[in-house]
Amino acid sequence: MTANPRRQLRPTDVKRLNRTWRRNTEGRLALIVESVTGPFNIGSIFRTAAAFGVDRIWLAGNATPPTNPKAQKTALGTDRLVAWEEPVPAPEAVRAAKREGFTVVAVELTGDALPLHEAELGGDVCLVVGSEDHGCSPALLEAADGVCYIPQVGRVGSFNVATAAAIAVAEVRRREWAGKELPADG
Repeated sequence: MTANPRRQLRPTDVKRLNRTWRRNTEGRLALIVESVTGPFNIGSIFRTAAAFGVDRIWLAGNATPPTNPKAQKTALGTDRLVAWEEPVPAPEAVRAAKREGFTVVAVELTGDALPLHEAELGGDVCLVVGSEDHGCSPALLEAADGVCYIPQVGRVGSFNVATAAAIAVAEVRRREWAGKELPADG
C-alpha cells in the first residue's frame, strides 16, 4: 500500500524540502523598509524575509525595529535569522544597499512604475516598501534604481505593506527558481 501523498509533511520532511530550495537559491535579496511603524507589519515582514532567505533589511525613516514586543508576536523570533540595520534616513539606506551591490527597486505606485511581472528583478535585488499611509518618500524614490507596482483588479487601491512585501519577495524568488529543475518532493 502506498503512503498518502497528501499527508502533511513531518518536521524532518519540511527541513529536507527547505534545504533543497535553499541549495537552489543563489541570488541575494534584501529589503529597505521605510517608515513602517505598525509592529505587526514589521513582524510579518521579518517573518516573510526569513522564509524567503532575505540577506539584510535596512530600516529607514521612523520604522519600528523588530525588537518591539508587539513585532515579536508576529515575527516569532525570525528577526534573529535576518541581518538588519537600525533606522537611518532613506537615502542613506539606499546608498548602503547600492554599496553592497544591490539594485534598488521600490514597490510603489508612480507614473513610471512597471508592473511587478515586467520589472527587472534579476541579480542581487533590494526591494523597498514604504509607510502604511504614505508609501515611499520622494527622496527614496529619487534614489532608487527603479520602481514597480503590483497590478490589482479588485476595487481596493492598495495592499497592506506586509502583504505587498511578501508578494514582491516571492516574485523575485519565483523568477529565480522558474528556470531550474527542482525535485517536486524535495
